[in-house]
Amino acid sequence: MEKDKKDRTGEEEVRLDSKEKRNEPPGPRPLPLLGNLLQIDLKRPHKTLCELSKKYGSVFTLYFGINKVVVLAGYETVREALVNYAEEFGERNISPILNDINQGHGILFANGESWKELRYFALTTLKDFEFGKRLSHKILAECSYLIQAIEEHKGEPFDTALPINYATANIIFSVVYGCRFDYNDPIFTKMVKRATHATCVTGSASVQLYNMFPRLFRWIKNRQVVLKYVETTIRDAKYLITYLKETLDPDTCQGFVDCFLIWKQKEEEFGIDDSHYSEENLIFTVIDLFVAGTDTTAATLRWGLLLMAKYPHVQEQVHEELRHVVGSRQVSVDDRKNLPYTDAVIHEIQRLANILPACLPHQTSRDVTFQGYFIKKGTVVFPLLTSVLYDESEWESPHTFNPSHFLDKEGKFVKRDAFMPFSAGHRVCLGEGLAKMELFLFFTSLIQRFCFTPPLGITEDELDLTPAVGFTTPPSSHMLCAVSRH
Repeated sequence: MEKDKKDRTGEEEVRLDSKEKRNEPPGPRPLPLLGNLLQIDLKRPHKTLCELSKKYGSVFTLYFGINKVVVLAGYETVREALVNYAEEFGERNISPILNDINQGHGILFANGESWKELRYFALTTLKDFEFGKRLSHKILAECSYLIQAIEEHKGEPFDTALPINYATANIIFSVVYGCRFDYNDPIFTKMVKRATHATCVTGSASVQLYNMFPRLFRWIKNRQVVLKYVETTIRDAKYLITYLKETLDPDTCQGFVDCFLIWKQKEEEFGIDDSHYSEENLIFTVIDLFVAGTDTTAATLRWGLLLMAKYPHVQEQVHEELRHVVGSRQVSVDDRKNLPYTDAVIHEIQRLANILPACLPHQTSRDVTFQGYFIKKGTVVFPLLTSVLYDESEWESPHTFNPSHFLDKEGKFVKRDAFMPFSAGHRVCLGEGLAKMELFLFFTSLIQRFCFTPPLGITEDELDLTPAVGFTTPPSSHMLCAVSRH
């Protein structure tokens, strides 16, 4: 692998001959116009891609309609591409629906100098929040509100989605705007529900068809739904940003928006006209952080509670470790190092949950020869995270819930190289630190306080682990009981 890395500089300086150009990744023969569409399950495309990788290898070509896609499968291949060839595979592919949404603004779905500048700013700002005690204190405070909301059900069955979505959304609001909302606030609840539904609809089969054939499917209902949601979300973001502008204190940063506005003011004072700190970039960066930070963390936490209800012996072992190490006091971030089993369980929840199975699509920034295959500049690339998290050569029992994946023989926590739920390389999730902190503090606080069980009349075996269909893969709608341990 290292040799390939050293050799590729020389390869790029040599003009590729026609024979080398023809050495493209293999794949199933596409049909005219349709490509390989008839071979792909559009509801769960990652499953189709994993099956095809068994036949065509870890680097193969597929056609979504007339759009050529190179799929990367397996830990070794995905890591090599995203880390060792970070520049070549580091661009974001902007599909028609994503271009409709943000037109290249923000962080998630952008490229070039603007993306680099905004990502660096967001990363350093989030790090400042993480290194201080402010962020952990905000999460622990939100834990109390979440516990209170769950206690209101008094041990009766309830849908975990809403309270958990509200809790994780409030953390993002605290980071972005410097404030939180009550779970009954009608404006807040509408924003959260809208973001959750938009994420689901964006990954629907009909929207994928629009991405393949934008001229033919511009009229589809789900595209109109997404655009309507985005329009309303932009309006809400503008309202909140305007309020923060009016109350801005240059000496105090309550959240990301304040930091952005203060930096923008400084650039204007120095007469910088071509700044990337525009109103449009602020709005879409805020939306990116809200949608990405709410849905993924909430979905993972919901998977965690569902798995605890399905595997009560694991739940009790987590609770016993918490009781022994933490006792009745509130959990803190510093407790993680003394909770190896709990840490292993949280990591295994993330691995099995597989929240973003196909990763967000990349594209090549230049012509590249990778593992002997020629991939042209501008080619869409799917780094298949499912194939990493379920890689049979990396995990002892990849398709089962097994916290021992992250424990050594002495019961100590061990890191695993193939644990990549946040992706890797230039496009690694910039909220990784925040997400890890949230998952640890929310999960431990809830297990410390409640025992999660299936509703009366449903056995653990009957709890359904089939994921919902969407851009991400949260658990299907379900009910759980939260019985107080106090």
